Amino acid sequence: MEEATHDELAGVVDLFEALTREELKQALVELAYRRGADVRDEVVAEAVAEAVREYYLVALPASAVDGDVDAEEALVVGPVAFPMLPAEGEDLPHILDISDRAVDHAAAAEHVAERLREEAETAVAEGNEDRASMLVDVTYDAEAWGSVDLAETRERLLGLVD
Repeated sequence: MEEATHDELAGVVDLFEALTREELKQALVELAYRRGADVRDEVVAEAVAEAVREYYLVALPASAVDGDVDAEEALVVGPVAFPMLPAEGEDLPHILDISDRAVDHAAAAEHVAERLREEAETAVAEGNEDRASMLVDVTYDAEAWGSVDLAETRERLLGLVD
């Protein structure tokens, strides 16, 4: 199976509001099967890890999701994502047996803000200008996505990249 883009991963998650990593993997396996392709576990795991690292997906504690989540965490659409459903993705709710879920968006926004603050501190301490520059952009997206104020974090990052 051709590798799904981060926005396509977000599109699959968006269909259900929240998915565990295992459920997202199963959804990608189903899509690959419908296309007559195959997908390897390690490819899916790396794609999901990268999407989380780049804020296309956010890993939340399962307690921030209303509904049956059989894992410690659930993935939700992140602040930089423009969810795009992959071809034949519209059939996934009929294929996968996943109960209705709802995300506590305030908890998700606060989780992202805290993660951004921590990553900003690390990027500044390490002098990592590339990561700091990317995180500056994410702070704007996160403020638009959730009701959080990241101006102080952004200023700290801009002190490194300006």
